[in-house]
Amino acid sequence: MFKNLTLALGAAVTLGLAGGASAATVIKLGHGANEQYHMHRALLRFEELVEQGSNGELDVQIFPSSQMGPDREMIEGVQTGVLEMAVPPSSFFAGWDPAFAVIELPYMYASKDIALDVLHGEAGANMLNRLENQGLVGLGWLENGVRHVTNNVRPIVTPEDLEGVKLRTMKVPAHVATFTALGANPTPMNFGEVYSALQQGVIDGQENPIALIDSQRFYEVQKHVSLTGHVFAVYAPVISKSFFDSLSAEHQKLVMDSMSVAAAYQQEMVNSEEAAQLEKIRGEGVNVVELSAEQRQVFSAQTESVRAQYRDEVGAEAFDAWVAAVAAATGK
Repeated sequence: MFKNLTLALGAAVTLGLAGGASAATVIKLGHGANEQYHMHRALLRFEELVEQGSNGELDVQIFPSSQMGPDREMIEGVQTGVLEMAVPPSSFFAGWDPAFAVIELPYMYASKDIALDVLHGEAGANMLNRLENQGLVGLGWLENGVRHVTNNVRPIVTPEDLEGVKLRTMKVPAHVATFTALGANPTPMNFGEVYSALQQGVIDGQENPIALIDSQRFYEVQKHVSLTGHVFAVYAPVISKSFFDSLSAEHQKLVMDSMSVAAAYQQEMVNSEEAAQLEKIRGEGVNVVELSAEQRQVFSAQTESVRAQYRDEVGAEAFDAWVAAVAAATGK
């Protein structure tokens, strides 16, 4: 199970041992995005803050682009202590705790600001606390972004336009259910395989935030981007509970505080860069379709059955608490 992870760790282990007994405590951190993505750049800030704040006693080593394997494998690596930290999409934790599926249900939030308010409030804190049951400590939330559909078949303006489109999704049952309800042919696939699958015509399209469409250069192999805004997705940076517990209280606080600062820094980047990224995609000749609120509402109505289904799967108590938090944030 950990073949890719073990191979990738070879160099890191060598570095960790090179200094002998006085070597810094190494924190190996894996994620799936490339080095241009805002999440990776936010993690560089995290690395800087941790290393400076610990006077070099902690050494953060970041492995982007799925070097440590796919997201589920990285989570399992952190759970077993093979890897100290990972930053996977929050939806992957639903494989261990169904409550996490509620975060990325389709059209759950009327805006990104509402989603962030919920995540950074009591509901989000309670969700992070549940990770301890998985042998993990949740360090907060990092944005993945508002997900949109790209494809090579036709512009997507109505759910009917998705009929028969072979669309890559994450290996997340709620995402698959969403696009099944919308009439597409959802095709779960590891993130690192998406570009070549689009290039070779194995799939017609995919769905991701604008920043990933840009940083992964999906615009090179896609004709249409439709701003469906169907899911707001986040990463949940996690650290091995056993490793975290082995740190001093001072270093624990430093790690938590540094991730909080990194998250705020990421928001600054996202807010300042997304408009330019969209213009760049247009400049590459891609047809960008902007949907009105009324058009998005049609998509939302057609995915109501998915949200209803997941109330049973998530559990009524966890689902209703999250929906109540969304309603409270919406009314502010």
